[in-house]
Amino acid sequence: MSDASGAFSVRAAEPRDLEAIVRLIVGLAEFERLTHLLEVTPEMLRPHLFGARPVAEALVVEKGESLVAFALFFTNFSTFLARPGLYLEDLFVEPEHRGEGIGEALLTRLAQLAAERGCGRFEWSVLDWNESAIRFYERMGATVMPDWRICRVTGDALAAFAARGDGDSDGPGAS
Repeated sequence: MSDASGAFSVRAAEPRDLEAIVRLIVGLAEFERLTHLLEVTPEMLRPHLFGARPVAEALVVEKGESLVAFALFFTNFSTFLARPGLYLEDLFVEPEHRGEGIGEALLTRLAQLAAERGCGRFEWSVLDWNESAIRFYERMGATVMPDWRICRVTGDALAAFAARGDGDSDGPGAS
C-alpha cells in the first residue's frame, strides 16, 4: 500500500525491523512524556511479534530507506458482539513526516484488516490532552468514548494483586 505519489509504503513488520520499531516506540514515549515507563528492547519485543506464539502484530511505513511510522495491534474480543476485534495499541509517525497521509494510511490498512478478519470492532485509546489526534480520529469516523476509563495494574502492584489468593474473587460486575 502506498500513497498516490508512491512516496511511502505500508507493510507488515518483519524481524529485520525490530531496531527501527523500538526507535519509533522511544519516539512515541518521548511525545507522550512517558519515557520513564520504557523497558522495551528488540530482544524483548521479538518473541511477541515473531516468536512461536505471537501475541501482537505490527505495520510499518517505509519512506525511502527508513521506517518513519509504525502501528502495533492485536486481537481482542467483544462478548457483546461475540466476535473478535482489532485493538490498536500504538501508532506513531515521526514528527517530520506528519501531515503526509501516513497516519491515515495506517488506520485505513488496519480497518481493512479488521474487516477482512471479520472483526466487530476496531478500537484504540487516545490521551485526553492530544486534541489534534482526537480531531483527526473523529474526521476518520471514530467515536471517542467519553464514559470509559482504562484500568491498569502493573509492576509491583500486579505482583501483589496476583499473590492475593484470599479466595475473594467477587468484585464490581462479577457474577
